[in-house]
Amino acid sequence: MNINFTLISQAMAFAIFIWFTVRFVWPPLMRAIENRQKTIADGLAAGERGKRELELASQRSGDVVREAKQRASDIIAQAEKRAAEILDEAKVAAREEGGRILVGAKAEVEQEVFRAKEVLRQQVADLALAGAAKILRREVDEKAHAELLASLKAEL
Repeated sequence: MNINFTLISQAMAFAIFIWFTVRFVWPPLMRAIENRQKTIADGLAAGERGKRELELASQRSGDVVREAKQRASDIIAQAEKRAAEILDEAKVAAREEGGRILVGAKAEVEQEVFRAKEVLRQQVADLALAGAAKILRREVDEKAHAELLASLKAEL
């Protein structure tokens, strides 16, 4: 065996192998690598977009929470204001009702006082009549002395 022949045949086999690799193996390999690079780049871009969208969503949610808190505080303030108004209205209504009850009670007391005075007048008149009857030792006729008794009642 000749070393030159072996060396040249190995060089030619290597050259054919390189030509075959460059011609048939390398292009699909490069397409696969480029596709993979494109997929990775798209994935990274999508990740960046997702990150930006997350930040925007976070900001929007913070705005919504602040707005909700503001609305809640406004509603609470309105409720407190309305409660105070209702309380004031109730106080005014209670005072008015108390005044009406007081006026009614005063009128009722005056009527009772008037009735009591009338009853007392009647009793005093009866006592006076009984006393006069005892003094005169005879019975006084109420029909005959009605005018006298009426004037006596009026004086009492």
